[in-house]
Amino acid sequence: MPLRIQALLQVLSTGSLAALLLIVTPTQAAESDAAQKLWMGGKRAEAVAMLEESLRKTPNDLELRFALGVMRMELGELSAAATLFTQLSQDFPDLADPLNNLAVIHAAQGQLDLAQAELTQALALQPAHAQALENLGDVLLRQAERAYQRALKAQVAPQASTQAKLKQAQGLLRQLDAAKAP
Repeated sequence: MPLRIQALLQVLSTGSLAALLLIVTPTQAAESDAAQKLWMGGKRAEAVAMLEESLRKTPNDLELRFALGVMRMELGELSAAATLFTQLSQDFPDLADPLNNLAVIHAAQGQLDLAQAELTQALALQPAHAQALENLGDVLLRQAERAYQRALKAQVAPQASTQAKLKQAQGLLRQLDAAKAP
C-alpha cells in the first residue's frame, strides 16, 4: 500500500521535512489519491498510466514515484520497481521506505545478503521501522535455512541437531509463506 503524506512526515528528519514540503503539492497529492482509487477499484493499468502521466509533469514528486514503485512491485514488475526504489533511495537518502521495498524485491529474487544490507541501512535511518524489522526477521530466517543446508552438506555425517534446526526453520518459513498467501 503506498505511503500517505502523513506517514512520510512522521519518518522524515527535520532537515528533509522542508524538502518534502517543497516537492509535494495538493494537486500532486490529489493525483496520487485518484490513482490509488483506480488501483483499489481493479483498474490497475489506468492507475499506473495516471501516475506515469503525472510524473511526466512533476518527475521529482516523491509520493507519485513511491506509489508507482509499489504498484510496479505488486504487478510483479520487479526490475522496474527496483529501479524506482533505487533512484528514490539516492534522491531521498533520509528515507527508510524505499530501502525497505528494495530489500523485499531482492529477497524475493533470492538475494538475501543484499536484502539484509538494505534493511540494515533502512533501520539505521529509522530504528523503529516496524515493517523493516519484520522483513529483516524474514530475511534472517531464510539465511538461517540456507546456513543449515550448507552445514549439512559440509558435515561428513549429518548431525541430528543441524537437521532439527533446518526442519524448524523450514517449518517457520512454511508458516510465513502460508500467512502471506492471499
